[in-house]
Amino acid sequence: MLDVKMIRQDPDEFKRRLGTRGVAPEEIDALLAEDKKRRELLSQTEQLKSQRNDVSGQIALAKRNKEDASDAIAKMRQVGQKIKELDEQANHAVEVVNDMAARLPNLPNETIPVGPDESANVELRKVGTPREFAFEPKAHWDLGEELDILDFERGAKVSGARFVYYKGLGAKLERALYNFMLDEHEKEGYTEMITPYIVNDESMFGTGQFPKFKEDVYQIQGQNMTMIPTAEVPLTNYYRGEVIPAEKLPVYVTALSPSFRSEAGSAGRDTRGLIRMHQFNKVEMVKYTKPEDSYDELEKMTANAGSIMEKLGLPYHVITLSTGDMGFSAAMTHDLEVWMPAQNTYREISSCSNTEDFQARRAHIQYRDENGKLRFVHTLNGSGLAVGRTVAAVLENYQNEDGSVTIPEVLRPYMHGVEKITK
Repeated sequence: MLDVKMIRQDPDEFKRRLGTRGVAPEEIDALLAEDKKRRELLSQTEQLKSQRNDVSGQIALAKRNKEDASDAIAKMRQVGQKIKELDEQANHAVEVVNDMAARLPNLPNETIPVGPDESANVELRKVGTPREFAFEPKAHWDLGEELDILDFERGAKVSGARFVYYKGLGAKLERALYNFMLDEHEKEGYTEMITPYIVNDESMFGTGQFPKFKEDVYQIQGQNMTMIPTAEVPLTNYYRGEVIPAEKLPVYVTALSPSFRSEAGSAGRDTRGLIRMHQFNKVEMVKYTKPEDSYDELEKMTANAGSIMEKLGLPYHVITLSTGDMGFSAAMTHDLEVWMPAQNTYREISSCSNTEDFQARRAHIQYRDENGKLRFVHTLNGSGLAVGRTVAAVLENYQNEDGSVTIPEVLRPYMHGVEKITK
């Protein structure tokens, strides 16, 4: 959440930078107008409260002198009623200002590419060389069904479109991948956690999903509860409302969790396969850092995600997202996209973001600096990796002409020695 005081001090700068994220200047003007109204109401209330104190003193003096204080008492009642009315207006104005501010995205880092959408993203590097096939590579959904390890038809029957059953070695491959990922992140200093999979509205607000993106998630009807769209939410809110001891920073945590997403607005996109599901497993990485360290930590997190693909032997590239393609809470995002042979293109498998103090302000997560002053931490999050998409990438990149799929060597200990999935 952006600091309204900072917006007030330099509105043109905020208009310029937020304009690259699709925020109209009129939105900033409207926010500042409401903020001015809020401050004027608070000022009027304080003046009346001071006046009430003076009148109270006059009443007390009159009573001590056994004088008639009825006029002063009547005046105080009028002042008290006016204070009550102004307090109600001021409280409403505070709610309006907070709601308007909560709907503004984070300020983009000045170094990221400016553009309206993914067309402005910039490639940072390529890692690995896509395999050249002597045959036409099949899509992972065809491979999975032919090998009888993925069942989309029954997933749709039981739950609906964008659901799947993993079967046999398919289930074992998914499990092998997320155990491998968690073990690798633990080696990098992350503490593994098992989080709640249902969170309250305060947690969804803290990471920036609420109030603007309620249509993207599954909420429990009649309750202040939401099924998590990513473990970023419970991991980041772990320290919500707390002051983290400075000596603990940076804090690294990781978790495997199911992710539940309504995929609102994705009709017609990735209707087949594991790329865009309503329910999928993901290993998440989250960091809490001091502000001066957060961009170094973003590069480390991106490298942590990339290391998983390198050890799996999957070609990928890293891109920096433009202002128009970046998520609501992010100040900078590096996406890692894995090569998918059947589609002859790279597809996102991890997104690593520095939100700076945007989430920490919303969730009120602080630490004390060397001078004892309370400051907001910076929070980072990244996929390490999206497990279903990694299954898809393994199936497509390691397929053989006879329809079998070779298991990457690093996964074989997790697969109890299985080297190949065959028909």
